Amino acid sequence: MNWKKDWKSLTWLVAVFLGIYYLPVGKERFDYSILEAFELAKWYAREHVLLCLIPAFFIAGAIGVFISQGSVMKYLGAGAKKIVAYTVASVSGSILAVCSCTVLPLFAGIYRMGAGLGPATAFLYAGPAINVLAIILTSRILGMELGIARAVGAVVFSIVIGLVMHLIFRKDEAKRISAAPMVILEDSGRALWKNAVFFFILVAIMVMATWGGCNCSDSFQNTVWSIKGPALSVLAVALAVVLVLWMKIKAWKIISLAVVVTSVAIFAPGGFAVPFVVGMVGLSIILTSGGGEGAEWFEATFGFARQILPLLFAGVLVAGFLLGRVGYEGIIPSSWIEAAVGGNSLGANLFASVAGAFMYFATLTEIPILQGLMGSGMGKGPALALLLAGPALSLPNMLVIRSVMGTKKTVTFVALVVVMATVSGLIFGKM
Repeated sequence: MNWKKDWKSLTWLVAVFLGIYYLPVGKERFDYSILEAFELAKWYAREHVLLCLIPAFFIAGAIGVFISQGSVMKYLGAGAKKIVAYTVASVSGSILAVCSCTVLPLFAGIYRMGAGLGPATAFLYAGPAINVLAIILTSRILGMELGIARAVGAVVFSIVIGLVMHLIFRKDEAKRISAAPMVILEDSGRALWKNAVFFFILVAIMVMATWGGCNCSDSFQNTVWSIKGPALSVLAVALAVVLVLWMKIKAWKIISLAVVVTSVAIFAPGGFAVPFVVGMVGLSIILTSGGGEGAEWFEATFGFARQILPLLFAGVLVAGFLLGRVGYEGIIPSSWIEAAVGGNSLGANLFASVAGAFMYFATLTEIPILQGLMGSGMGKGPALALLLAGPALSLPNMLVIRSVMGTKKTVTFVALVVVMATVSGLIFGKM
């Protein structure tokens, strides 16, 4: 009889029993927080998964199939020139309008293809942080000072975090790279510019599907929202042409899907979301039924979805229970947060960084949240700390990062973001 193992099991059983026995069911705050957890998960499934994550999964799958490992190693590998690797990684966010969760499939894709830990984590931070639209709106709504500080801080953060991660784990990374010999994929026969156009269309679809939803009265944001549907239609046509001419997908399949999507767009209510989903489902069916590159692309896409989605939803449920949605409260009262981020003390900046790191922000939602907090007395230092830590991290994001690169590296990455955001907030608040 293994007493150590049995006592451990018994301890867990007792702990679970006591937790259930004393569960505060019936208490208004607790019941409301449970509801908020499911409300956030429902919103996340309807809005964020459909319009952000699905395109990101397809891009991540395409990276694994259509980009050779040698290309990734050349520009982002451990042996690549540092100035090239970190420039590519840090600037990437300027063309992506993604949040801390949408960037995950892309990060996992390049990391598994052999990208060095430094450039990969620089990309992981930069993807959500260096968002051109978010920086523009920050300047217009929260002030030019915060907008400039956010832009400069995000670029510097991505490079510094990547370099520090590389230095700390250089021995582990050397073992990882040496244990994964390069696999040169067969050349598809397509010219480089054709693959570039293909990825440009995929990224543009993700960007246009993600933009919008700021819930603010900014005219620029409203203009972006108004062209979203037509822009997605044009990009869908461009993708269809590429699939037929370059990917050798049968034209009748693409035309049939186009007819179905157009019919849904005309007759089904709900804006562009429903036809967008129908199009993605139809594309998946076409790819799996045709074999060849298309089937490989979908298989890689589904692999990322299978790994990442369960962890994301678990994290979203916990985040919703603790903090609720925008404008609603979870088990932690919002008044506590407002009281903790006033002024420019070390505690206020640290709390803003930690709270931002664990909260989930959809793309651009951090701006109206901060607008409300600053109206309630939040200092500019803690505001910058939250802007630098919040969009790049979240509890769901941390769970997935851990599954990709392990606990030690994830904790180090999160700690670097929190510490640097705190220090930046302190400095900015005193300027």
